[in-house]
Amino acid sequence: MNLPQNMAHLVSAAATVLFVVSGAVQAKLPEPGPEAKAKAEEAKAKTAWSDKVAAFQLCKAQDRVAAHYQKEKSIKPAAVTTPACADPGPYVAPDVAASPAQSPAPTPTPTPTTGTSASAAVASKK
Repeated sequence: MNLPQNMAHLVSAAATVLFVVSGAVQAKLPEPGPEAKAKAEEAKAKTAWSDKVAAFQLCKAQDRVAAHYQKEKSIKPAAVTTPACADPGPYVAPDVAASPAQSPAPTPTPTPTTGTSASAAVASKK
């Protein structure tokens, strides 16, 4: 492929710019904060629930189709037992704050002093 001299320089410059910019694009992102992690967990739980609802709806539709087919063809249902469709129920948000990994560190409780001031206690230790 014979490109004019100027076009070859332009292609070379564009390739160099893309190479340099690709390094900046691949830079490491900072760790997400606790709010972002909680939001991600919420989205993950909601997606899992949605998948269960979709599977339940598919199961019910398959049961209706099978029943209709058996009714139309006057076929006795097969002796094969299949598990019943499990309704996932309403969506319940996970309690992210209750998990031990997300709870704040416990604060130390001060020890009570009995009738002596802090400065007197320090002076007596010297």
